[in-house]
Amino acid sequence: MNARYQILHDTHYHYDSPVSLAQQLAHLWPRPCDWQRCTEQLLLISPEPTTRRDEQDVFGNPLTRLAFERPHDELLVNARLSVEVLARPELDFTLSPAWESTCKALTYSSRPLAAPLLDACRYRFESPYVHLKRSFVEFSESCFPPGRPLMLGVRALMEKIFEEFTFDAEATQVATPLVEVLERRRGVCQDFAHLMLACVRSRGLAARYVSGYLLTQPPPGQPRLIGADASHAWVSVYCPVLGWVDFDPTNNVQPALEHITLAWGRDFSDVSPLRGVILGGGSHDPEVRVTVMPLES
Repeated sequence: MNARYQILHDTHYHYDSPVSLAQQLAHLWPRPCDWQRCTEQLLLISPEPTTRRDEQDVFGNPLTRLAFERPHDELLVNARLSVEVLARPELDFTLSPAWESTCKALTYSSRPLAAPLLDACRYRFESPYVHLKRSFVEFSESCFPPGRPLMLGVRALMEKIFEEFTFDAEATQVATPLVEVLERRRGVCQDFAHLMLACVRSRGLAARYVSGYLLTQPPPGQPRLIGADASHAWVSVYCPVLGWVDFDPTNNVQPALEHITLAWGRDFSDVSPLRGVILGGGSHDPEVRVTVMPLES
């Protein structure tokens, strides 16, 4: 079983005053994975960048570096993608080891760590948007009783966040502290992903932030609107037996055919679709339009 999508991701910056110099980093190419492949990709940029370099970032994600050395008063970056998503295997979470033994396996000691464990360790610690605090351990206490298999505990945490938090696009901004999200019990997918990361990492476990897209369904009888979708975020947790396993706390599901993976890192700051530095420009806010359209298989 598989699903095919066309994705349009349009970003438009209109500056109050001309920008004389700019450097931009773009995470707009889907990451190659066992469960998906990108069959077509096109990046349209206006004005034409002075230089463009396609490479990989430190997490293995496709990255595009753009430099603009001529004055411009607007910037348009339009990504056009065709992606095929494949079904993922069903997993038996009871086979995962106890969460305490997983934490111990990820802890540095005199013995050398195997490569998968060593790679997972980079996702155990604090990052710019994810701080480790006792309050996150306390919030997730009921999900991780002694001896519980790791993946069962993580799934319970996903369910707890889904049940106790309300999706509210006006409640937070990118820099809203997680402790405030925890207190107010409101936020968006980025907040819920960061909160789940904080709860898992505060217990010494490894979890990474995943950015991507989600197919949304229009109301019955209504056409799919161009630009009505948005970028999405969820979490992937490392298990020594099952590998990396994805969880979507915003929707209380395990990502499958309707989730398209773009990139992963420690948190949103590592995989922002487009970010950079500019000289000039004044105040400006980007207009972002995302469309995910299913195609016939």
